[in-house]
Amino acid sequence: MREDRQMLMIMHLSQLLDFVTGIGGFIVPLILWATQKDKIQDMDEQGKEIINFQISLFIYSIVCIPLIFLFGLGFLFLILVGILGLIFPIINAIKASNGEPTNYPMTIRIIQ
Repeated sequence: MREDRQMLMIMHLSQLLDFVTGIGGFIVPLILWATQKDKIQDMDEQGKEIINFQISLFIYSIVCIPLIFLFGLGFLFLILVGILGLIFPIINAIKASNGEPTNYPMTIRIIQ
């Protein structure tokens, strides 16, 4: 396995495609992880984290929809989910480029 911090950084930043395409932030990291997990050091671990984070954000967004109709608080939670989806990929891309361990808080561990 080779160390490729730039590819790890690109994988973290590719999550931002959600803001452009809607679902590209899930598909691109999934493809990168599936094709490179055996070739690049730490790709498997960080790829699982990213996919779990994306799935968690999707679940949180779905939960916010009924909260909009019930309490109106869903708007606030939806904005919070969007901010989390913007900030943490950038923070973790910087950490990955520096060789530091990455962490996505509030992530449901679906893929082990």
